[in-house]
Amino acid sequence: MAARTGESAAEVKLASVSAGRAFTLAPPGWSHPLPDTVTSPSSRVLRMDMRRIISVLTEEAERQVQDQVWKMAPGERALAHEAEAGLRDAVGPPEVQEALPDIERLEHLRETLAVLAISLARTHGRLAWFLSGALNALEPVLRWRALPADGGGTFGTVLPSPEEYTEAEDAVRRLQEALARIAAEEIDLGRVRPDRQADGN
Repeated sequence: MAARTGESAAEVKLASVSAGRAFTLAPPGWSHPLPDTVTSPSSRVLRMDMRRIISVLTEEAERQVQDQVWKMAPGERALAHEAEAGLRDAVGPPEVQEALPDIERLEHLRETLAVLAISLARTHGRLAWFLSGALNALEPVLRWRALPADGGGTFGTVLPSPEEYTEAEDAVRRLQEALARIAAEEIDLGRVRPDRQADGN
């Protein structure tokens, strides 16, 4: 994704990662086009890890709160806490979620989308933008199904792998933690950072 006039590299990175697109910095004077997506040798488009997208969104949100660019009103804090509680109710600890049948794991993930969508409908401004980015990060869940096709069409849905279930659940947990921190009175960026171990960072 290329930068538009007036956009910083950080803004382009956030927009690119949130959309699951490639982010590349070219050297000065570079005149060749840069890719919007990354493909594997088998020509399949590689999707950005949901956990990584949530981490990037969280870093930007925490920075804005710390720099007082984002000054949360009491109503925003209450809604953020409410959304965090809803996500926590939907997706529990790894040992709990991984013991569930796939169809129940998918039900819980769909509940997180509902929690975010309802919260988004009730607010505007930066909290709405953050929730919108989180919904976009979890968008692959919308295309998942847990039942076999039995010879009929699937309307573009796919059967996710166990690893994909785990990835989405981990992303939701990161989002839970992020909402709790964002809604707190202060954020110490030197002390609190999203866990990136699953990203390989």
